[in-house]
Amino acid sequence: MLDTRPLAARMRPTHLSEYVGQQHLLGEDQPLRRSIEAGLVQSMILWGEPGTGKTTLAHLIASSSGMQFLSLSAVTSGIKDIRCAIDQAVSAQQKGQKTLLFVDEVHRFNTTQQDAFLPHIEEGLFTFIGATTENPSFALNNALLSRVRVYVLKPLIASDLMQVLKSAIQDKAKGLGTMTLEVPEATLDKIIALARGDARQSLYLLDLAAQTSGSSQVTPEDVTRIAGDVAGHMDARGDKYYDLISAFHKSIRGSNPDAALYWLSRMLVAGVDPLYPARRLLAIASEDIGNADPQAMHIALNAWQCFERVGAAEGERAIAQAAVYLAMAPKSNAVYEAFNQAKELAQKTMHLKVPDHLCNAPTQLMQSMGKGKGYRYAHYEPQAYAAGVSYLPEALQGTNLYHPTEYGFEKRIHDKLHKLALLDHAYQKAHDDKA
Repeated sequence: MLDTRPLAARMRPTHLSEYVGQQHLLGEDQPLRRSIEAGLVQSMILWGEPGTGKTTLAHLIASSSGMQFLSLSAVTSGIKDIRCAIDQAVSAQQKGQKTLLFVDEVHRFNTTQQDAFLPHIEEGLFTFIGATTENPSFALNNALLSRVRVYVLKPLIASDLMQVLKSAIQDKAKGLGTMTLEVPEATLDKIIALARGDARQSLYLLDLAAQTSGSSQVTPEDVTRIAGDVAGHMDARGDKYYDLISAFHKSIRGSNPDAALYWLSRMLVAGVDPLYPARRLLAIASEDIGNADPQAMHIALNAWQCFERVGAAEGERAIAQAAVYLAMAPKSNAVYEAFNQAKELAQKTMHLKVPDHLCNAPTQLMQSMGKGKGYRYAHYEPQAYAAGVSYLPEALQGTNLYHPTEYGFEKRIHDKLHKLALLDHAYQKAHDDKA
């Protein structure tokens, strides 16, 4: 009977030796491969992008260990389906049969659904394998993570995809071997470029191009025609989204305008709302530039407002301009660090009262209590500075939180603080001499 399944389904490996990629996990001396071959696999989470072989690996683990394979999709399954799978595993256990329960897109199960597996994983009713494209640290609850091991599957490299494609072309039983088609290297290179590490996508493109080429040779143009627009869609809540934002931020912090523009463009091409990187620029201006260039915050804010007023075409260019400016601005996280330390110190010293000389005294009663006594109005002092006055609680006198750098405008702040410290020292010395 003719096998009408998609090429990717027909070419799914049936033995571990046929599995392509993930050598960091399945190389000859890797622990996971040894445990699979010994039939001693523990419950796990397989984390990787689409087409990296998560489902295939689960099938191979089950078959190599002689286990019953049960599969659930968290997209379409609920508690009732979970209970049914558990009942099947119990029935198999009573017959001496082990079970592997595979849950695809496991991150889509809520906490209650994830918790339903916990006692059965602990009891060893089944070996649990969950597949996810999302970061398990955020997408799965800690109770489940504590009972499994997480393995990261990487996108296939070009040579891996080339091996997958050539196997499909040459296979006369399951692949395209019966179609007597010529697929030049240039066509395979085009498919590999479009597949971006996804084996399933590469086989889909090959299959569709072969079926629609209209000649005995599948050309790169055939692939381009059927591929359409393959610009990377990016889940706004997914790991890639946060990775791109992180790369954008760190490129600016690292004073690399080319990388900043590249990662900004990656986000925009992937469909990210341009106002998100615009908002991130404001955060960068205060966190990584600070008083080294106070103008940076104005530049970032102006780019945001420009986008809102003139639209995407000119607005995105304004955001790019701001990104370059911030990348090349002098950097200082002195205020960021000082503020964090100040909040921590405030949390620990909430009991300390405001010194009397810093308090207002709008009534005679408050004045009689000493509120406001000894306060020196800085504007009436030499150089508009009340030398020797402390503005912290007595227990915190001498505390120094803000350490300005010697970069950009912040060097002027650094020099001024040094000058004021000298005035304080001179005042204190004069006061001590009189005493």
